[in-house]
Amino acid sequence: MDKPKPKTRPLALDHQAMTVKFAKPAFAARPEGAPVYYGFQVLSDVMAQGFVLGKITDFESAPTDAGDAFVIAPDNSRCGLVWHVSDEPCFTPVMPHENERWRVWAVNFPFPMTSRENARRNLEHVLPRLQEEWIRWRTRG
Repeated sequence: MDKPKPKTRPLALDHQAMTVKFAKPAFAARPEGAPVYYGFQVLSDVMAQGFVLGKITDFESAPTDAGDAFVIAPDNSRCGLVWHVSDEPCFTPVMPHENERWRVWAVNFPFPMTSRENARRNLEHVLPRLQEEWIRWRTRG
């Protein structure tokens, strides 16, 4: 019996991002000094309290109820999000803190990711917890 193929989702590549290796996308061969998640689209119009959403899964090109994204804090530091659309609350660490990133978080969004307005509303929904974790990461000893 064949194994079911994993569901693939389109990537939200930043086609203006520079790569350091021919035939590799920028996120896989980012220039020295480039931030984590470089090469993916930053949604500068999806902002809440100085935090900006970036998308890894291109929810605008294909409907999906799950995907990956990232958040850029006011100091330009970043965290990752593994998101699902669900009414059930979820805010759980997936990866530990790193120098470049204040964790990757599994989160549930209450609004379908069908527009940038809903993306902004979802960012606002998780922002109180994200802000707490960002402050904790910035003040770690």
